[in-house]
Amino acid sequence: MKTRKIIIMILTLCVALSFTACTGKGDSGKADSASVSEGTDKTEDLQAKLDDLYQQENQIFEKHKDVWEKVFSKMSKTDAGSGDYADYLASTVEANKKSFTEDELKTLKEDIETIRGMEEQITEVENKLDASGASESEDDDIIAFNNISGKDFDGNDVDESLFSKNAVTVMNFWFTGCKPCVAELSKLNELNDAIKSMGGEVVGVNTDTFDGKESTIKEAKKILESQGAKYRNFALDANSDAGKYASEIMAFPTTILVDRKGNVVGEPMVGGIDNQDNYDALMKQIQSVVDADSANK
Repeated sequence: MKTRKIIIMILTLCVALSFTACTGKGDSGKADSASVSEGTDKTEDLQAKLDDLYQQENQIFEKHKDVWEKVFSKMSKTDAGSGDYADYLASTVEANKKSFTEDELKTLKEDIETIRGMEEQITEVENKLDASGASESEDDDIIAFNNISGKDFDGNDVDESLFSKNAVTVMNFWFTGCKPCVAELSKLNELNDAIKSMGGEVVGVNTDTFDGKESTIKEAKKILESQGAKYRNFALDANSDAGKYASEIMAFPTTILVDRKGNVVGEPMVGGIDNQDNYDALMKQIQSVVDADSANK
């Protein structure tokens, strides 16, 4: 769950809540006001409560998606990982309040106060998990794609050799209805061409095409072609490691780096790399992974 929290804290452009597999939970509707101390002493109950609270935050963003996308587009990625989350949202809105109407500001203020209450419950649950010894250790934070299955958009099988043959694999998670995702496709193609000589490759994972849905693959291919994106894109199996990872992504586009062993390296990049600062930051991370790969040979 801490990985999810990091992703929430660096939200930049687009909340992808139309992707319903975020936590595998049903529609919770309203936030549960009952104390988390009642009936949640077991570890599995605490974890389920934590999942549900994150899902409830998702639903708030989805309900007022248009105005929250405006907020996320103005966030500073470099400051997003520290401090109280509700305070961070509030400070972003306050710093850019001239960009919102009075009605939008009212909506944002109400949503932030609801999120603040949820964050208090999340902290309480996380403290209980820490006390029970069930919280994530550093080793638990290492994400590895030990199995990856599916097909690319040309019908070719995909497996772990995707990673083993590359010094670094840049995996970009996107979906067809995400405007920031589509906007960066041409830049991702440029990145793919730039890192080939370094032993790197860019691959796309379109979450609409999980489990090989032909109609959505056809639609995704049209969008890629319109943007001049020729790098490989995959329709993965939802139950593969990469598919499960994608189900926990709360903001799109998200880009990660995977080393030769299939380990996710560094922090996810949230937001399009058509932003030059994001592109430069990603290139720096890519070079670091390539250098580490060379040192290990």
